[in-house]
Amino acid sequence: MKILITGSNGQLGSELQDILKSQADKECYFLDRKQLPLDQTLIIQDILGMYQPDIIIHAAAYTAVDKAESEPVLADIVNHLASEEIAQYCRLNGAKLIAISTDYVFDGNSDTALTEDAPVDPINTYGLTKLKGEQAVLKWHPESIVIRTSWVYSTYGNNFVKTMIRLMTEREEISVIDDQIGSPTYAKDLAQAIVDIIEGEDWVGGVYHYSNEGEISWYDFAVAIREIKGLDCRINPIPTAQYPTPAKRPKYSLLDKSKIKRTFKVEVPDWRTSLQAMLAKVTSNE
Repeated sequence: MKILITGSNGQLGSELQDILKSQADKECYFLDRKQLPLDQTLIIQDILGMYQPDIIIHAAAYTAVDKAESEPVLADIVNHLASEEIAQYCRLNGAKLIAISTDYVFDGNSDTALTEDAPVDPINTYGLTKLKGEQAVLKWHPESIVIRTSWVYSTYGNNFVKTMIRLMTEREEISVIDDQIGSPTYAKDLAQAIVDIIEGEDWVGGVYHYSNEGEISWYDFAVAIREIKGLDCRINPIPTAQYPTPAKRPKYSLLDKSKIKRTFKVEVPDWRTSLQAMLAKVTSNE
């Protein structure tokens, strides 16, 4: 089985490397932005053809949410048009595709966990380009699996958890937003779920949601990080209005995971359990 992973140096791509590199029954190709420049759409299918993968895990994306507001064309090329090229390649060559998307396709006005058929209405450029990417993938290759996820963190790359540890180590007091609700996703858990889907007997195309179990705010997340790390920093809860950003964020984007658990029998750990595992790994690497 030949598997090609885009975004190999990202959080999810790095976790996938950790899992897949040790599996002798799979021939894996991990491509970074230099090996597969998603902003050069005319050559994407030719590059993919060099590897002739059976499965593509499309984890690469333009993820600078605030910067996307000032670079909408580039964000659209990478998140939408490049995804379209990858889906077209898969359709033409009989390859399977798993594409990663985001909770930012929603407007944040719900008050219940969002299912895959909940109305989409992005409120920022990043969310819009990712939604257009989803739609292109399923238009050209309906058998594709699109996985929406949220608040991703890992021992790799830059993320909220690492930022909080740094700030709480440097400062006596910080402020964190308490009115944006969702659930974090440990990239290692998502990577394992993807591998489980690939290795499973059933392949059912469509949109799926995956994040860790639980419902928290960013403030709750920060407090848990402080507790587990044993840090001594005061954390002040603040509303979104006190921390303006170029891109709006959805106030509520908790994802309902029932469909992916039911269809593929994947495990979805609790967010605190996964956070403890990630922080233990960080500590052991220090």
